[in-house]
Amino acid sequence: MGATPRIGFVSLGCPKALVDSECILTRLRVEGYDVVGTYDDADLVVVNTCGFIDDAIEESLEAIGEAMAENGKVIVTGCLGIKSEMIREHYPGVLAITGPQQYEAVVGAVHAHLPPRHDPFLDLVPPQGIKLTPRHYAYLKISEGCNHKCSFCIIPSMRGKLKSRRAADVLGEAERLVAAGVKELLVISQDTSAYGVDLRYASDLWQNRVVRAHIRDLAAALGGLGAWVRLHYVYPYPHVDEIVPLMADGLVLPYLDVPFQHASPRVLKRMKRPAGAEDNLERIFAWREICPEITIRSTFIVGFPGETEADFEILLDFLETAGIDRAGCFKYSPVKGAAANALPDAVPETVKEERYARFMQTQAKISAARLTEKVGSTVRVLVDSLEDGYAIARSSADAPDIDGLVYVESAPNLVPGEFAEVVVERSDTHDLYARLA
Repeated sequence: MGATPRIGFVSLGCPKALVDSECILTRLRVEGYDVVGTYDDADLVVVNTCGFIDDAIEESLEAIGEAMAENGKVIVTGCLGIKSEMIREHYPGVLAITGPQQYEAVVGAVHAHLPPRHDPFLDLVPPQGIKLTPRHYAYLKISEGCNHKCSFCIIPSMRGKLKSRRAADVLGEAERLVAAGVKELLVISQDTSAYGVDLRYASDLWQNRVVRAHIRDLAAALGGLGAWVRLHYVYPYPHVDEIVPLMADGLVLPYLDVPFQHASPRVLKRMKRPAGAEDNLERIFAWREICPEITIRSTFIVGFPGETEADFEILLDFLETAGIDRAGCFKYSPVKGAAANALPDAVPETVKEERYARFMQTQAKISAARLTEKVGSTVRVLVDSLEDGYAIARSSADAPDIDGLVYVESAPNLVPGEFAEVVVERSDTHDLYARLA
């Protein structure tokens, strides 16, 4: 039979890229490849890159360089793969370069440089596929690509227009994940709200009932599987209002990840973003009327070309008025290929840095105040790990890796991957500290 071929894998970027990595690894595992955790043990290394902003490009190039130095046989895939000239300029010895979602091309390149064994053991692959997340949560990609033309973004040129999965396909994967022990499903895409538009909201038969390829119907069906359902990358379209009652009823976590990006009408227009700040504020207030415990997470860009001090003050006012619970901030980066690079009135780097610091300071105050309101309440948490006498957990308000944590004291009997009821005793800027209820 010969030695089992061994693959090393480096996965960078967003959860959507992580799902791409899982798809590639599942295919390779089916074909009999072993997946190993060190460069020394690997016969070949695949690096799944990110190329969204300059920092991500730099990180990806560093990862490729490390893999080349430590192993020498490297295949590059992912978003940076569309910039193959840049990769070849830095590392001419890479074996192959492919773009995002090009699963067959990646597997073909692996075959060419590290042929599979002739008799792979199919039963080595679990029904849910190979996952890179802990056993108790998983990302569930419902669509790929995006129909927006935001001036700062090159994702549509990398991943194409919106392409939704059939509802039965998504729900079938979700069933397998829950059956395998997944307790939290994190729904992702480039534009979750637009799910099914390209399919004209086609209906499928699932569990003896009809389910449309529509985010409201999909969320309701997922909510019936018994796992937490968390929605990411939700644009504030009017039909998102239909999902909030599902949150109030406990079918879906009261959490929305909405990429507002800015609040100034001038800046939003230059960004070519849908919806305006006033509409967004009205929508947030309406959501909280329906579901008072809802957590709003968002991302924003400071230093966009043409952003004035007045525009930035509008953004800070929006943060405070909306009471955004969780917020991330990016300093505008002129990514090659983005239409915004041609806009006049670039903001100096020193001004970007100063606005970034003020944004984060303002958001820290908002976050601290919102978390203080939770002191004394009983919340349900999902335990991620045990460390130094604490159980490290997350509440419905906390997505993995991007939000805060709940530290549960004196909880030696808690088990990672299980739920627990805790009483919040204190808080800080981002995290909660609790005891078992």
